Amino acid sequence: MNIINALKGTHDILPAEVYKWQYVEEKIRQITKRYRYEEIRVPIFEYTELFARGVGDTTDVVQKEMYTFDDKGGRSLTLRPEGTAGVVRSFLEHGMFADALPKKLYYNITCYRNEKPQAGRYREFRQFGVEAFGTEDPSLDAEIIAMVVSLLKELGLKNLAVNINSIGCPKCRKTYNDKLREYLRPNYDRLCDTCKTRFEKNPLRILDCKADICKEIGKDAPVLIDNICEECADHFEKLKEELGVQGIEYVINKSIVRGLDYYTKTVFEITSDSLGAQSTVCGGGRYDGLVEELGGNPIPGIGFAMGLERLIMCMDAEGVYMGERGKTDIFVATLGEDARKFSVGFVKKLRDNGIAAEKDYMGRGLKAQMKYADKTGSKYSVVLGDNEIEQGKCSLKNMETGDTQELTFDEIVDKLKKPKG
Repeated sequence: MNIINALKGTHDILPAEVYKWQYVEEKIRQITKRYRYEEIRVPIFEYTELFARGVGDTTDVVQKEMYTFDDKGGRSLTLRPEGTAGVVRSFLEHGMFADALPKKLYYNITCYRNEKPQAGRYREFRQFGVEAFGTEDPSLDAEIIAMVVSLLKELGLKNLAVNINSIGCPKCRKTYNDKLREYLRPNYDRLCDTCKTRFEKNPLRILDCKADICKEIGKDAPVLIDNICEECADHFEKLKEELGVQGIEYVINKSIVRGLDYYTKTVFEITSDSLGAQSTVCGGGRYDGLVEELGGNPIPGIGFAMGLERLIMCMDAEGVYMGERGKTDIFVATLGEDARKFSVGFVKKLRDNGIAAEKDYMGRGLKAQMKYADKTGSKYSVVLGDNEIEQGKCSLKNMETGDTQELTFDEIVDKLKKPKG
């Protein structure tokens, strides 16, 4: 154990990279505002039972990946592995079902899964997601897909594909599960141990298993969308119509089932090939029974989530512009103690006027101060000494061009001033 190394599966977002995250997060705030989704912030841990019931005890997340522990009171708690269950819990606890519906929420959170780290996949990861409650109308499904597509396009991604499917409702799922079990039964002994436990309770999860043997067994299984009921089929047709009206191109991908138990009817994934093999950037779907499963009235819902690490990797791979690392507007260099004291008030005035100002704190000589100003990427610099303080003005230097301009201290503030906010 080396305590100065980050734990496996976690990573630091350093100042040299954090501006990319800020750029993406600002785009998220902009688009959720346009689509009228309000931000919600939920706790980092919940009762374990919330995720067992909400995410599903036959999923890989619950069976293999959760960080679960007992607190001092003997209660089983879990670090959130995803956002939906916690948001549904909050929706119920605070009576948001009594608000005007649909209730449209979004979150930008950290999540925790004890899975094998790989490129773009960490044990602690950042997730943006939305949840909307109150209607079964497929137009809301289409709106959510449209919002994701708009966000990703505005972020500059081009190599995208929208994949949609329907996995039916509990009524048609039951009939399908019986058919799926009959197909899988001859190969039951070859299934991985996890999928053997899923066989009776939730055989659909077997089709989402990552084990090679289970993928091989399930490749020719009956397709769920070919076995959905009339109501679910009608819902899916209307979703396709809504997407068509909005000019959103899509592919019907019959293999999408998603990895969590709460999904019903619409499921979708948006993929990108910018990292080589096609990978999922965003996934989501409808969960009309989840609110009821967690103790509420039957209130339908739909949502999606995307991992920001994977998203930013895709943007980097495509060379997308993500803003720039913040730079210093002006560096105030000083000569002598009187100038140092004067610089304190001058730098404060600059900052109060929205100007990113910096000064020396290390007792450097003038040459070292200017070298530091150059390293920090300062756009301008001034040198203060006794003469400058006495005259009430100094030479403002453009660090890129070398041009100088003689200005009073107030004129420097006015020249560089930025609006607040």
